[in-house]
Amino acid sequence: MKYHLRCVLTILCCLTLASAITHAADIYPSKPIKVIVPFPPGGGADTLIRLITPTISELWKQSIVIENRPGASGFIGAEQVAQSPPDGYTLLMGSTAAVTEKNIAQFSPIALVSASPYIVTVNPALNITSIKALIAYAKANPGNVRYGSSGSGSASHLAGELFASMANISLLHVPYKGTGQALTDLLAGHIDLMFAPAQTVLPQVETGKLVALAQTGAKRSEALPNISTVSESGLPGYSAVGWFGLFAPVNTPKIVIQKINQTVMFVMGQDRVRKAMFERGADPASGTADEFAAFLRLDQSKWAKLIKENKVAVQ
Repeated sequence: MKYHLRCVLTILCCLTLASAITHAADIYPSKPIKVIVPFPPGGGADTLIRLITPTISELWKQSIVIENRPGASGFIGAEQVAQSPPDGYTLLMGSTAAVTEKNIAQFSPIALVSASPYIVTVNPALNITSIKALIAYAKANPGNVRYGSSGSGSASHLAGELFASMANISLLHVPYKGTGQALTDLLAGHIDLMFAPAQTVLPQVETGKLVALAQTGAKRSEALPNISTVSESGLPGYSAVGWFGLFAPVNTPKIVIQKINQTVMFVMGQDRVRKAMFERGADPASGTADEFAAFLRLDQSKWAKLIKENKVAVQ
């Protein structure tokens, strides 16, 4: 009799929990949502989240507040989100640097927003117009070519390390708190080179203030059809992308994760949003939260191998 009573109570508890979770998804969101961008304004993560959130806000009839919390290559902002209640009301617009093997267990991946090639961009004062010329110049001036990144361990840093390793050259890494700050110094000539998100540097390339040498993907991006790849331009086999995606604190109800994912995918499927992303050199992503998690495992494995084999210093 006691056994049967326990079974009944267990079933009732499960039904109550399932009902509560379903109700949470039905009413979500019932208040404003905060999205933490762990980098300064003007970078890739900041640009993309501000592109898609207005439409999401309209659909949900709730305001979405974006806060920039830069520092420690994205870890400061990421930690703030990780310590927040797992209810879907504090989210992270993460990237390669902000979410790594060190802290991925603190988050539930929601949606990949973009996984796009970076653009190898130089200051015109360097008088370099090709990847082959850049490699030759770096070999003639070992350690003197300064490249900026959004911080140690970021995709813009690791893309440069992979480039240097494959080309057998030495580059001087100059980390910043975000690509926006690195861009300012690149324009001023304080650094020579960036492996940068297209949405950060394309406007300056189009006005002639910077020179785009190549894109870093394995094949030409749909958003950048007229820019050749690094592999095509003199370094066969080279491939690197920078990704941006949404995360919630770990243990956020899966049904809430799914609702956010479906909304983000719907918004990025709209022609005007896709057009705006392409204009900024970003390829719109697609897929479920589980597919995003699988993508992260592969990406982090690749960079972990590079870091170990080349003794790359990351935070």
